[in-house]
Amino acid sequence: MPFKGFRTVFYNPSSNSSNTTAASSSPSSVSSSRPASTPPHNLSESMMDKNVEQAKSIITKWDPHATTFAKVTSLFYESRSEAQQFLKSVKDLQNAMHFFSSHNSSHKLVHAQNLMQIAMKRLEKEFYQILSSNRDHLDPESVSARSSTSGYEDDAGSNDEIQLAGESINEVELFSTLALSDLRSIADCMISCGYGKECIKIYKNMRKSIVDEALYKLGIERLTSSQIRKMDWDILELKIKGWVNAVKIAVKLLFHGERIVCDNVFTSSEFIRESCYLEITKEGAIHLFQFPETVTKYHKSPEKIFRMLDLYDAISGLWPEIDSIFSFESISIVHSQALKSLIKLGDTIRTMLSDFESAIQKDSSKSLVPGGGLHPLTRYVMNYLSFLTDYSVILSDILVDWRLPENSSLPESYFESPNPNDHPPSALTIRLAWIILSLLCKLDGKATLYKDPALAYLFLTNNLQYVIEKVHTSNLRYLLGDNWISKHKTTVKQHAASYERIGWSKVLSAIPEDPTAATMSAVEAKECFNNFKSAFDRVYRTQSSWIVTDRKLREQIKKSIAKKLLPAYRAFYIKYRTTLRTENDKESILRFGPDDLGNYLSDLFNGTGASGIGSSSAASSSPAQSRGKHSRR
Repeated sequence: MPFKGFRTVFYNPSSNSSNTTAASSSPSSVSSSRPASTPPHNLSESMMDKNVEQAKSIITKWDPHATTFAKVTSLFYESRSEAQQFLKSVKDLQNAMHFFSSHNSSHKLVHAQNLMQIAMKRLEKEFYQILSSNRDHLDPESVSARSSTSGYEDDAGSNDEIQLAGESINEVELFSTLALSDLRSIADCMISCGYGKECIKIYKNMRKSIVDEALYKLGIERLTSSQIRKMDWDILELKIKGWVNAVKIAVKLLFHGERIVCDNVFTSSEFIRESCYLEITKEGAIHLFQFPETVTKYHKSPEKIFRMLDLYDAISGLWPEIDSIFSFESISIVHSQALKSLIKLGDTIRTMLSDFESAIQKDSSKSLVPGGGLHPLTRYVMNYLSFLTDYSVILSDILVDWRLPENSSLPESYFESPNPNDHPPSALTIRLAWIILSLLCKLDGKATLYKDPALAYLFLTNNLQYVIEKVHTSNLRYLLGDNWISKHKTTVKQHAASYERIGWSKVLSAIPEDPTAATMSAVEAKECFNNFKSAFDRVYRTQSSWIVTDRKLREQIKKSIAKKLLPAYRAFYIKYRTTLRTENDKESILRFGPDDLGNYLSDLFNGTGASGIGSSSAASSSPAQSRGKHSRR
C-alpha cells in the first residue's frame, strides 16, 4: 500500500534516464507494485526485523543530530571498515523495506524509512566532506596528470629527486584513489536508495566551483564582444598568447581530469555521468572556445594573422582530445563551439592572406629608394612570408582547397622540375609563389621609375637577391624548392649583367678592345687616356652613391667589372706610359694608374658617395684611394 512522503524502495540504478530522474526526485509515494523479484514468502520476518535493528544500531550511532561526536567526525575517515559496514546496513535496510512493502507491514516500513532518511543525511554529509577535504587531490588537473603518467616510476635512470617525486605522486594517487572509491560507494548507495538528487546536487556544486576556479587561475577572463572589439591590440595580443597556453591545460588536464573523476564516481549510470559533466563544464568550456571566434570578428588586418594562426594551431592540435572529451550528445554544444571557432579562424586567415595579396598589388608608392637599394615593400613581404612558413603544416590544412582566383594563374613552367618524380606543388606552395610573383611584378614597375636604366637593373638585382636569400634561409625553401631558387638566381645574374653592360659601356668603349694590337700616336694615346679618365670619372661620381645590399653579390659584381676593365686598361697603360712620360702630362694622365683604378672600383656599391676621381675630397674620403697613391709607378 502507498505511503505519502516515502522514497520509492524499488529504485533500479540500471534503468533508463526517465526512471533515473524519477528515482532522484523529492520524496514521493512508495510504489504499490511488487518488485521484480519478491522475497520468498517463507523468508522469516524476524530476520528482516533483525536486519533493521542492526542497521538502526550503526545508523543512529552516526546520526549527525544525535551526538557531538557524530556531528564533527567523519565516518569514512574515522573507520573505513565501519564505513563499509554502514553501507552494508543501508543495503540490508533497503531489502527489509522491500519485504515490509510486499507484506503490507506498514508500521515497520515507516520505521525503516525513518532510519533510511537518517542514513541518507549521514551519507550526504560524508559525500560533501570527502569532496571538500580532497579538493586538492581531486582537482581535475592533478587527476588527469596522474592518469597520463601512470608509468612514471618505471622510467629508467631516475635520480633521487625523481624517485622522491614519484613517491609523492604515488601517495597522492593512492589517497585520491581511496577518495574516489568512497565517493563511488556513497553515490551508488544513495542513487540505489532513491536519493540521487541530493548526491548529484552536492557533486555538481562542488566540482563546478573547482573547474571555474581553475579556469580563473589559468587567466581565462569573461570578456564580452564589446570589450574585445575596443581592446588595444597590444593588450589583446597578450591575452591571445595567454589563451593559447591556457587552453592546452584546460583541455588536456582540467576537462579531461573532470571527465575521469565524474566517470569514476558515477559508474552506475551513464545518464547521471553525462548530466553532471555537462553542468560542471559546459559554461566554462563554451566561454573558453568562444574567445577565438569573437577575436576573428574584429581583428582582420594581415599583420594579425600570426596570432590567428596561433589560435588555430592550439585548437587543431587539441582536436583529438576535444573530440573525445566532448563527444557525447549531452555536451555536443561545446564540441560545436570549438568547431565553429576553428572554421571561423580558417576563414579569417584566408581573408587576411587575400587582403595581404591585394595590398601588394595596390601598392602605389612612387618614392625611389636611394642608390637602387632594398625597397621597403620587398623587406616587408618577404619577412611576412618567411614568418608565415613557420606555420606551414597549419596553413597547408587551411589552404588545402583554396585556389587562385580565376583570372590569376602561374606560368605553366613556373614549377618545372628536372626530376619527373617530384610531386605537384601544394595549394600552399602555389599561393606563396603567387604572392612572390606579385611582388616581383610590382618591383618591375617600380624599377621603371628610375631615369637611369643601369640603376633600374641594379635595383632589380638587389631586390631579387633579397627575395632569394629569404627563400633560401627560411621554410620557403622547402615549399618552393631548389629549382625555383636556381631559376631566380639566373635572373639575378641577368639583371647584374644588364647593369654592367649599360652602366659601364662608355668606360669600356673608351679604350681599344685589344690595346696591345693598337698603334696610336702620342696625341691619340693622350686623347684616349683623357676620354677613359673622363668616362670613368662620370660613372664613378654617379655610381659611388649606389648600393649593393648583399655582401657576396657586391664583391661578385666588383670582380666582374674589374675583370672586364682592368686587364685592358693595364695593357694600354703599360704600352703608352713611356710615350706620354713628360713633365707636363705625368701628373694629369699617368698618375691615374691601373692600381688606382682597382682601388676606386673597390669603393663602389657602399652608398657612401664621392665627388670624383680627381678631387682631393674623393681621395681623402676613400681609404682604398689613399692606398692607391702609394702604389703608382
